[in-house]
Amino acid sequence: MARTTLTVPDISCEHCERTITAALAPLEGVRSVSVDIPRKKVQVDYDEASVDVDRFKAVLQEEEYPVESATEA
Repeated sequence: MARTTLTVPDISCEHCERTITAALAPLEGVRSVSVDIPRKKVQVDYDEASVDVDRFKAVLQEEEYPVESATEA
């Protein structure tokens, strides 16, 4: 299992948190999604054989939450 932290500058409220969680959690291979509103970070635990960071970025871009950076944990 892998863990990635995404920096998403447009996170500002609980609505953002719900939208991001609802977009990422159903993806195949995603185990958990945690949104830190004050730090503007999204932590994703996932199975790297099923999904990758580029997919997270694409999904969040579609939801109008562009990813500024991604850090593997």
